[in-house]
Amino acid sequence: MNFIKNFTANPKNDFFAGVTVSLAMIPEVVAFAFVARIDPLVALSGAFIIGLITAIFGGRPGLISGAAGAVAVIFVNLIRDGHVKGLEMDIPVENMGYYYLLGAVILMGLIQVFAGFLKLGRFVRLIPHSVMMGFVNGLAIVIFIAQVKMFSHKIPNPDPNAVDKYLSIFMQGTELYIMIALVLFTMAIIYFLPKLTTKIPAALTAILITTFGVILLDLEVSTVGSYIREGGGEGLSGKFPTPNKELWQLLPFNLETFTFILPYAFLAASVGLIESLMTMNLVDELTDTRGRGNKECVAQGIGNIASGLLGGTGGCGMIGQTVININAKGRGRLSGVVMALTLLCFILFADKYIEQVPIAALVGVMFIMVIETFAWSSFRILKKIPRSDAFVLIAVSAITVFFDLAIAVFIGVIISALAFSWENAKRIRARKNVDENGVKTYEIFGPLFFGSTTGFAEKFDVQNDPDEVIIDFKDSRVADMSGIEALNRITERYHKVGKKVHLKHLSKDCINLLKNAEDMVVVNVLEDPKYKVAVNKV
Repeated sequence: MNFIKNFTANPKNDFFAGVTVSLAMIPEVVAFAFVARIDPLVALSGAFIIGLITAIFGGRPGLISGAAGAVAVIFVNLIRDGHVKGLEMDIPVENMGYYYLLGAVILMGLIQVFAGFLKLGRFVRLIPHSVMMGFVNGLAIVIFIAQVKMFSHKIPNPDPNAVDKYLSIFMQGTELYIMIALVLFTMAIIYFLPKLTTKIPAALTAILITTFGVILLDLEVSTVGSYIREGGGEGLSGKFPTPNKELWQLLPFNLETFTFILPYAFLAASVGLIESLMTMNLVDELTDTRGRGNKECVAQGIGNIASGLLGGTGGCGMIGQTVININAKGRGRLSGVVMALTLLCFILFADKYIEQVPIAALVGVMFIMVIETFAWSSFRILKKIPRSDAFVLIAVSAITVFFDLAIAVFIGVIISALAFSWENAKRIRARKNVDENGVKTYEIFGPLFFGSTTGFAEKFDVQNDPDEVIIDFKDSRVADMSGIEALNRITERYHKVGKKVHLKHLSKDCINLLKNAEDMVVVNVLEDPKYKVAVNKV
């Protein structure tokens, strides 16, 4: 019932949001193709297939998926080295790297489906808010830089041996001023139109008005068509994706091929899932709803498998297009489906019209998206949050911009985990008292885990303590095996000098670990059922 509701609850807004996103999708997907050095139609086909499948079966309505740049960068070396391998094997095909790409995309999808079945998507909940803000800020900066590059022309590289076949020349003079004016005009429409009426989609209206204005005034500007041709493409015109029979005929299916594509597939799968799940989290915050991470993993995987089989490239969730969709009030699965089908219509029927859309109009839409995506509040809170969180926020942003999204998230999580462990390690403390019978009690406060075991051991004065000691864990928790081992060591120290130790207020699971662990000193355990400090496992 909820599945059908996600298609019918918001049809008008979802439809116009999907059309808007499809237009904003084209420059980034084409740029994906240029980065990966493949035909733009291959990337557009991949965007259609992945976008359609994830929209229908994904775990987050409103999330837009397609051929993303984060994945493109990973496949550059695969395609280049795959082409070299093809030449070495005398395979009669112009670019063997393309077929190795398809194999890697299929394997990438299988890894993502496997991750979904293993329920690895839930681990996205472990990502701290500071990492999330750094991720959003870093990607906003990356998207902004990508749009700035649109203010340039691509020309053939005069060096035939160069890796890059094209050079970028920045616009100058009148052309640059017209480009800036059109970008600002588009942004102004998107900003002011909602203040007049919300019945028509601002972003789509801005693109249409700017496009018609350029056509009527006959302005010489960079368009979608010219942008594709400058990069070596022949245009948007293509055919419906069909199974690629040459993949099975040309790609060697052996262990050597598997070991060659596996590292690229695994890295692409990891980056794709991280970006998709982080984008899902962002949509959750923007819409005050909750997506299903494991279901999204499976859908992303199926989308990539289908894309590879049908001759398309790999992809994942796209934060820029997703934010445009959400801002255009696209909330349901229908917006993603419309995006994918509209993209297909562009390829099959409307290529000549879409090629006339000025790049400036799409850049204006993306600039507005960057402004709305960037967490400007991060500047205000930097001095108010803990220094470790501030450092993580800045570090994740910087690493995302200069290196890689996956590396940034991993480093951010690791730093946050270390900072959390360090802070909790300092909280272990003990209150000591001796009763009228000469029994000394240590009341432990704070968690006992791998980070606090040294501090815990320093609290005890084994040589000078009386013959009977109680260690009370009413206000503490033994969190891991390192804590258990710390208890073992302290009781062993007391045992060696002939003193008796009572461990009080431990939970049943902790007591069982103490009793079952090998070489564990047998101690007199006093259990009070009123206190369950170490939570029993369910």
